[in-house]
Amino acid sequence: MDVLTDNFSLYGKGFLGTLELTVWASILALVLGFVMASFRVAPVGSLRVFGTVWVTVLRNTPLTLLFFAVLLGLPRFGLVLPFNVFAILALGCYTSAFICEVLRSGINTVPTGQGEAARSLGMTFGQSLGAIVLPQAFRSVIPPIGSTLIALAKNSAIAGAFSVTELLGTYKTLNELGYSIIWTFVWIAVGYLIITLAISALFHVMEKRWGVAR
Repeated sequence: MDVLTDNFSLYGKGFLGTLELTVWASILALVLGFVMASFRVAPVGSLRVFGTVWVTVLRNTPLTLLFFAVLLGLPRFGLVLPFNVFAILALGCYTSAFICEVLRSGINTVPTGQGEAARSLGMTFGQSLGAIVLPQAFRSVIPPIGSTLIALAKNSAIAGAFSVTELLGTYKTLNELGYSIIWTFVWIAVGYLIITLAISALFHVMEKRWGVAR
């Protein structure tokens, strides 16, 4: 218990760092995932190709390698931002590929006749997707989206290796101060558990309110 009470501010900074990464990267992943899912089912061939390439590349690229590419590669091209912003970009883009596929699977569960009926009423593809298809698709994919965002929260631990303040990185300082490595990681695990359980509870409430009845 001493490792927590003696270093509460250090744990607090790490916890808030992980929470910040999780929240902003989740927002970015949801926005990009929605856009890419729209591209993948769009009637325009070039958009479908772009969405497919985006998902294929990111899903098959190790997240650590993507961190190297974003945090160390982009500054070489003159794009200089705080490392936590780069970490959010890497996490958000990576997770967006999985969000995209989750949404696309939900879109495929919506009967095609509904989209055709919307277009027969004069609605554009974007209008039918936003007003008819996606609201129904979202109801069926609430649980897998929640699971994907929980994975994002845990993946944020990689950011600590790139000078980004986050929860897992606190073990280095505590280890140097001579604290028990076991208890150090126990309290780190508790911090991650708080975040992941909060995400799980949020999506459980959303599923009960808007999810498909089982």
